[in-house]
This record gives sequence, structure tokens and C-alpha cells, in this order.
Amino acid sequence: MVEKTLRTGSYAGRQNRALLEAVISTETTLAELERALPGAKLVVDADVLASLSHDDAEWAPVGRPLAALRATSTEEVSRAVAICAELGVPVVARGAGTGLSGGANAVDGCLVLDLSQMNKVLEIDAENMICVVQPGVVNNDLKAAVAREGLWYPPDPASAPWSTIGGNVSTNAGGLCCLKYGVTRDYVLGLEVVVGGPAGDYGTVTRLGHRTTKGVAGYDLTGLFVGSEGTFGVVTEITLRLRPARREAPRTVVGAFPSLVAAGSAVAAVTSAGLLPAALELLDRACLQAVEDWKHLGLEADAEALLLAQIDTPGESGQIEAAEMAEVFEKAGALWAAVSTDEQEAEALFAARRLAYPALERLSPVLTEDVCVPRSKVPAMLAAVVEIGERHQVAIATIAHAGDGNLHPLIRVPAGDEDARVAAQRAFEEILAAAIGMGGTVSGEHGIGLLKREGLRKELPPEVQAMQIAVKQTLDPLNLFNPGKAI
Repeated sequence: MVEKTLRTGSYAGRQNRALLEAVISTETTLAELERALPGAKLVVDADVLASLSHDDAEWAPVGRPLAALRATSTEEVSRAVAICAELGVPVVARGAGTGLSGGANAVDGCLVLDLSQMNKVLEIDAENMICVVQPGVVNNDLKAAVAREGLWYPPDPASAPWSTIGGNVSTNAGGLCCLKYGVTRDYVLGLEVVVGGPAGDYGTVTRLGHRTTKGVAGYDLTGLFVGSEGTFGVVTEITLRLRPARREAPRTVVGAFPSLVAAGSAVAAVTSAGLLPAALELLDRACLQAVEDWKHLGLEADAEALLLAQIDTPGESGQIEAAEMAEVFEKAGALWAAVSTDEQEAEALFAARRLAYPALERLSPVLTEDVCVPRSKVPAMLAAVVEIGERHQVAIATIAHAGDGNLHPLIRVPAGDEDARVAAQRAFEEILAAAIGMGGTVSGEHGIGLLKREGLRKELPPEVQAMQIAVKQTLDPLNLFNPGKAI
């Protein structure tokens, strides 16, 4: 029957012929992959592939991968990249899939390179305060490992209990402590990467960076790879700088505010006062209530917004700094402000901040923003978020690394409501435009991925976009690594 249809030359016949040719091509490519990767954990099951094909950005488009490889070594990654280059199969690397921009989403016909099983802490050099890890190591697992040696790894995205160091490197993740201690890029000294392009044939393994505290030999290619969202190559090993463990538990200062804008004004006041807490986080009533309804931490949502400051200056100086922070909150319009003396209460409040996104996500689809503005503009940006939400009649809950101006408005949409979805997308784009208009950026830490490409075009001048495209084409002339993302 198929043969007869193919001979007719009809439109249906041509469709069937194209389908048959596609099936044959796919089977041939899979066979070539299997031959080139003997003994590798190659995944072709449709359900498993679906679970490995996307990150947590629910609204980002997802392609259909050819297969997935659960890589276990640099050598295996190298062979996979080499055969994919030969066959013209795109490579999309992923870790835990906790990203929020679609950066790890599959593209049609790609090989998903799952690095989560490359999860060893290879070395902890306490004398030089560095460590070497594979990309699949979970952030909190690394913190625990180095803590046993009296050391500390500061970058701590809210997803730290689940996200991997490789993913953190890919997006240059920040987190709660980045206000005082910096972001992932500040801690990456060197990388082992699998690349192509000018480095040699695709599948070439090389090292970037150094193990020393300083190093300016040549261009900073390590820094270039950090935050590149896997578009230049595959990171297979990471050398990180560490800090001494903190000598005592941080103090927590809590301020309750009658509105988001009032909380934003307090953030600007903290900056003006010259205070530098280890963390300065914001969460609104909707976030607090969602977490409490889910986890029952004993929190009371008795204000429209909370600011949580963490002071880690040791001794009497830390006590004075905490008291000054509470005073700044009160003068900025807090309903109340206090230095928490209950370690459990403080821990619950910061747990609520970390759990806010998944707590809201379990209630309805969430479109997550990641704008960053100058700290003095935080009140104006929060006011813009409120106004945009009201005008488009969409519910927006807000969390923020408020101390560094990095806001995460979470636009909530009832499942299946297409009109609300369209309104949410319009609000999303307007929030991006508002941030750019205030001298900010469309992404502080989540990356561009698929969701922010239009915002990136609006933010960057054409000549800068051209430079970025030129760098991509130079380092990846086949457009093999995570095509269509980041730029």
C-alpha cells in the first residue's frame, strides 16, 4: 500500500516518502552513534527523552531530540562531540534541569548530553583554598564537602539543593550571598572543556585558566565560557576558588513593609547608608503564603513584603551592623523591624525565600522574570511591576535578591487560560522594557536561553550583537553546541 502510494507522485505520496526517508535517516544516525559510543548509556526511550528534553522554564519551546547520552567521563563526552560533528547532530548539554530560561531545552534532532552522572569532587586543596569538581556535582553537596575541610563555596542560587555546578557555570549563577561575595564567575579559576573550531577537531579536550589566585596570560577565555550557556563547548571539569568557613552563624534582620514599593525604598536606603549585608532578600505576601500553605513552616504573612538581611560580620561589629540595619528599615517605613535571636526562625525565613518559586509553581504555571536594575532604581522597578500587573490584570508575585537589584517577578497564569497566557506574555515583555529603560538588564542570573532572546536584542546595540555572533561563529563554526540559545 505504501509502495503504491509512493508511485503516484501525489502530495500524500510525497509526504509519505519524506516521512520514510526521515525514519531511515534517524535510524542510520542512531546506528552511527551507537557504533561510535560502545558501552555508553544512550537513551532512546520516548518517555525518558521527554524528561531530559527541558528545564524548568515551562513556557520555553522544546524540540524533539534524537537521543540522550548519560555521560560518565570526559573521554566519552569527547567521542560524543566528535561523532555528532561528523553526523551534523547538535549537542545540548544539561545538568539537573533547574534552569528557568529554556537554556537546556532540546532542539530537534539533537543529542542531549546529560552530565549529571559526572558528579565527583575530584580534589579539595585546603592549603591553596581551591577544589576541582565535575559538572554534575550538586551545589549544596559541594558546600558540604568543602565545609568538612573548614572551607566555604559562597555562590548559592535558590536552587542550590538541586542545581549542579556545571549548570551554575553555564548561566553564571548568583544567589543569595552574591551581594557581598560575588557570583559564580568570581570563583571559577579554570575549566576543562570539549570544544571544536580553532582549538582543533570537534571533540578536542583542552584546559582554560589556572590554579593560581592571579593569572592574566592571554585573554580571559575562562570568563568567556562562564555564562555562555553551553554555546561554546561542553564543560567537563571545573577548578574553583574557596573561602575560609565563616567563624560564626550570621545574624538575620527582618523588616515587614506595607507595600512592595516601601520595601524597595528600604533597599535603596540600605545602599545609601553604606551597609553591605551578606544577603538582602525580598519576598511578598503571595510568596510567603504559598510556602506556608505547602511546607507549614509557621510563618505569618502579616505584611505585603518582607526584607531579610543576613549580617555575617563577626563579634560586636556584627551586632552593631545588625542594629543599624533594623534602624534603616524602620526609618524607611517598615511596619516593624527586628534582629532575629531565634536561629530556627531565621532559618525558616530563608527557607521560605528559597522555596518561593516551587511553592508557586505547584499552584499554577509561572512565567519567571530575572531583571536586574541599579540598586537606586529598585523602588521604581517594583512600582513598575505592580503597575504592569494591574494594567494587564495578571497576578504577579515577587521575590528578589533585592540588595543587588535582581528582581524575580513571577507571573502566575491559571492553567488552560489562553487569554491570561497572552496577557502574561505582554506583561513579561513590558517588564523587560522597563528594566532596560532604567539602565538595567533583562537577565541578572538565569541566562537568556530561549525566553529572553527578544529582550537581549532590545538591550544590546547592533554592533555588540554582531561581536557576540562573531565570537560564536569563531569558537563553534558548525553551530553544534546548543544552537539557537543565548544570542
